[in-house]
Amino acid sequence: MKPLLRFMTCGSVDDGKSTLIGHMLYAAKLIYADQEKALELDSKVGSRGGKIDYSLLLDGLTAEREQGITIDVAYRYFTSDHRSFIAADTPGHEEYTRNMAVGASHSDLAVLLVDASKGVQSQTKRHLRICSLMGIKHIAAAVNKMDLLAYDKEQWCVIESELNHMAKEFELKTFQVIPVSAAEGDNILDWSKNMPWYSGPALLPYLEQVEIDTEEFEQPFYMPVQRVSRPNQHYRGYQGQIEGGMLRVGDTIYSLPSREKAIVKSLKSAGRETTELKNGMAASIELDRNVDVSRGCVLTTDKLLPVTSKLKVDIIWMDEKPLIPGRNYMMKIGTQQAPASVVKIYHQTDINSGELQPAVEGRKNEVITCDIALSSSVAADRFSLRKEVGSFILIDRLSGMTAGAGVVQEPKTSSADITWHETSVTHEHRAALKGQNPAVIWLTGLSGSGKSSVANRLEEMLHAAGRHSMLLDGDNVRHGLNRDLHFTEADRAENIRRIAETAKLMCDAGLITIVSFISPFREDREQARAIIGESRFREVYISTPLHICEQRDPKGLYVKARQGEIEAFTGVTSPYEAPESPDLTIDTSSMTIQDAAELIYTDIDQIQRSEGKANDK
Repeated sequence: MKPLLRFMTCGSVDDGKSTLIGHMLYAAKLIYADQEKALELDSKVGSRGGKIDYSLLLDGLTAEREQGITIDVAYRYFTSDHRSFIAADTPGHEEYTRNMAVGASHSDLAVLLVDASKGVQSQTKRHLRICSLMGIKHIAAAVNKMDLLAYDKEQWCVIESELNHMAKEFELKTFQVIPVSAAEGDNILDWSKNMPWYSGPALLPYLEQVEIDTEEFEQPFYMPVQRVSRPNQHYRGYQGQIEGGMLRVGDTIYSLPSREKAIVKSLKSAGRETTELKNGMAASIELDRNVDVSRGCVLTTDKLLPVTSKLKVDIIWMDEKPLIPGRNYMMKIGTQQAPASVVKIYHQTDINSGELQPAVEGRKNEVITCDIALSSSVAADRFSLRKEVGSFILIDRLSGMTAGAGVVQEPKTSSADITWHETSVTHEHRAALKGQNPAVIWLTGLSGSGKSSVANRLEEMLHAAGRHSMLLDGDNVRHGLNRDLHFTEADRAENIRRIAETAKLMCDAGLITIVSFISPFREDREQARAIIGESRFREVYISTPLHICEQRDPKGLYVKARQGEIEAFTGVTSPYEAPESPDLTIDTSSMTIQDAAELIYTDIDQIQRSEGKANDK
């Protein structure tokens, strides 16, 4: 079986990445006859005046062909006489850095292209840094378009020197600089006579012979569990791919994060029983006793593999919306998933110089070092030690899109020592004592919409009915609990997070809690819902139009905002994101405060009655 090399091409826009791989496939006869014929026909109407446009083999999207750039990651599978390859052609435009990072995360080697006529660009440095961050230790720098420089040796030497200087910053295992012309085929398959001053290997022969360290060093076995197989009542197998070490029948194994211990009873791979399995193999593991194992757990022979709910990480931020402390995401690490939020940003890394610069938030395409807190403990380790439980993505909980990708610098294992203390008196006991079902009534809307007035009247009605309640008003909370927070986007997110945690505790105390906050961002309100719990959260949108709120202006804030005295004022200089599907919508421009409060009270009363009947059953 031929050895496999997974490599990617990267570099700045129009450096010739697609052309390079396309020419390699075409010249080496590694494409089918119909692909070759289609390429020749498409090239006649292409951008090279009838000459073969090798990039068309990889640029499959219509937009890519029209613009002459790569947007998505294009994968090609091919085999030469000496090796099998999976090539990922990644985009060079800064806008598509996230796509490039995806390609890097699945590659062993990177072919870093540099346009010889332009020299080393900022995007070249960015891609080299991302490759290093994603664990790529082998780089082949292809200095392309040497034909445009008439194959000049002196200019090549300048670029080679700069690239070698850059490479010293990173802990690379191999770094080879090769002068090429992707369009003309120089140094692609064979040594080029046009550059007699170059004595090194051509690109394809180099890729065929470069030795990739698979890092099969001695390390304890570990495997993220992908699924639990239960074909019958006599067999329960925990399945996944072994990511490190070796496992044998009879070995002692631990399930993380619970750290329950068991003995390996049997092993299967590809449906066949065996006595041992090693790194890279698919496995189905049967244990001698039932333990708490499901998808997302990690099986290991190393009882010291860290389990933690706090990580220090490096993140490549990919979202248009900035990364700010307090905002909630879903983290996927290995097969594990858990809600997560950034609690501290240390710095961002300058792409060009590598210098660490102060930062209070992360913006698109920046590399940010920060601490992340998770809602539950996960098995995680430094990326340099265990790649599969040391790399992760952050997912936007509203859109489901990947917001960032990163690697673990350090698991902060001390956080595992902090455990939730289960009290004898539960929240059900407290609710029963008060004779009510606790809930959070979350009023959101513009300043001047009537939130505080409605909330105050609602609490009066609850009190008169003998209900136990508490009102949390935005201004009141900022006088005490949140007086250290300002009105930046990060502080607003933290403001909502703290009040949601407080409201949750009040729910646990059995109270009906009324929250009156502008809470302008949909994402922050959804985070509050996740913290409090779907069944106990009611979102009430006070939808009074902006012009009515501004006419009222009870605190004179709109006037100050229009005069520029208040920065980032919601509705004037900062956006308000209306709820998409609130539980109730109330417009106080067409409804009295009393009527609005009665509408919410009726909703609460219906919840109490329906849940009371359910409890009786």
